[in-house]
Amino acid sequence: MADASFQQEFLKAHNAYRAKHNTLPMSLSSELTTSAQKWADHLLEIRELTHSGTGESCYYACSSGPMKLTGKEAVDDWYNEIKDYNWSSPGYSGNTGHFTQVLWKGSTELGVGMATDGHNVYVVGQYRPAGNTRGSENFAENVLPLA
Repeated sequence: MADASFQQEFLKAHNAYRAKHNTLPMSLSSELTTSAQKWADHLLEIRELTHSGTGESCYYACSSGPMKLTGKEAVDDWYNEIKDYNWSSPGYSGNTGHFTQVLWKGSTELGVGMATDGHNVYVVGQYRPAGNTRGSENFAENVLPLA
């Protein structure tokens, strides 16, 4: 379960990246966190990384030994998709969907869930309003370049 420390690290990592792109910070939503936690628990149960369709990013990590993930690690992984983002032709891409959601200017709230058995970890971030989906417009207005 995503405890308060994990939730705050997750939120802080999002907002640190958003600040680098002149985008206002998001706030943590208890409603979205409850929903994200339910989905993370479901993913651990089914052992499959899949989306619920509610506007979210999902992350999975595993190890043969015990592992403890921080709230920042998943966000760092998602943000690293910046290397594949086409700034000259902004738009949706499956390779950069997590990155663009982290920065999506129109999103103002997030929630996070984390489920683990000690070796497999699933992290779910849910956003309101959700952005950057297939068919979304305004990528240039919502995914700003580095300041």
